[in-house]
Amino acid sequence: MGRGKYKSKPTGHRQFSTPEELLEYKEEEEVEEESGEESEEEDGNEKRKGIEGIIEIENPNLAKTKAVKVRDIDMGKTTELSRQRLSLIRQQRAEAAKKREEEKAVKEQKKAEARK
Repeated sequence: MGRGKYKSKPTGHRQFSTPEELLEYKEEEEVEEESGEESEEEDGNEKRKGIEGIIEIENPNLAKTKAVKVRDIDMGKTTELSRQRLSLIRQQRAEAAKKREEEKAVKEQKKAEARK
């Protein structure tokens, strides 16, 4: 349960760097940069885990995105579906309409029975 404004333990005290520490840090960075020029050549030969080091792997399932420019897009063009897809959509719509009609008829029948 919360204890309100005051905390029972010292948490998160701010730590400030002294100017001497800042100078030491800058000097260390400069030394690393100078020695880093030599080690950059070695970075290209990093070890890879598992098969990555042996074989260049490319995911065949990864879809490559194609950049399409705005001027190349035809806004008037409608996407044409295949005949099979269109017939499937029509069939689903017809089934849904039939189901709605049946439900509507059942409701009306129940209302008529309730009136009697």
